Amino acid sequence: QVQLVESGGGLVQAGGSLRLSCTASGRAFSSYGKGWFRQAPGKERDFVAAINWSGSSTGYADSVKGRFTISRDNAKNTVYLQMNSLNPEDTAVYYCAAVNSYYTRRSSNEYDYWGQGTQVIVSS
Repeated sequence: QVQLVESGGGLVQAGGSLRLSCTASGRAFSSYGKGWFRQAPGKERDFVAAINWSGSSTGYADSVKGRFTISRDNAKNTVYLQMNSLNPEDTAVYYCAAVNSYYTRRSSNEYDYWGQGTQVIVSS
């Protein structure tokens, strides 16, 4: 059974930081590209960040560039999203996803596996 489990969400004040984690089980995901997406109430699921299988290539949405950092530890089958300088517009459910590709991918339609999501709330 393939499973992606996110953790690390919560409530934080504007200007604060959170680190999300996503651990994969049930399959060797070390060769998979990974991504983070987010969905705010009443809005579509948007791309946040992606990383290729080795961690040598990353991509970010313009709205988070310079504030968020995606990384991975293949030995732990875990991908991280370090989020700094958070603002209320970052409030959303954050999802991690895995795609059977060596490269970074920005479209949610390309991803094969999804986690259940973790809520991030940034208060002003």
